[in-house]
Amino acid sequence: MKTGNVLKLTASIVICELIGILGAIFTMPAVKSWYMEINKPSFNPPNWIFGPVWTTLYLLMGVALFLVWQKGLKNNEVKNAIIVFFIQLITNFLWSAVFFGGRSYAGGLITIIILWLLIMANIVMFYRISKPAGLILVPYILWVGFALILNYYIYILNK
Repeated sequence: MKTGNVLKLTASIVICELIGILGAIFTMPAVKSWYMEINKPSFNPPNWIFGPVWTTLYLLMGVALFLVWQKGLKNNEVKNAIIVFFIQLITNFLWSAVFFGGRSYAGGLITIIILWLLIMANIVMFYRISKPAGLILVPYILWVGFALILNYYIYILNK
């Protein structure tokens, strides 16, 4: 792999993982305090699983971003797909800030619905440019779909 591509791949992964770290600023204190006390559905996974899953998903997002980025930013389709990617990445961060930072189950639910729709749009756009890039994002949308269902039940159980 060329040095330029190694740098692009590294930057893509680091950017995505940094968003996860920034989101953890809101998540970690909440998980150790008020989140332990709220009602959760019976299918809520143990807290320890979220870190490894999200770390893996951010890695996959970074690889998908790289696969599209290497097609060249002079291509408008690539530019637009990357813009949507960064909008969904910011929305991903905002969910942590709203749900955990703001303790807003309803706000979190609205944010995660928007996030899911943005990921779907991103998958379609990435797939048109690089089939592997689109497919790599499928576990992400599946996990966010599961998180959306969890958020919904937490909202219902804690009204």
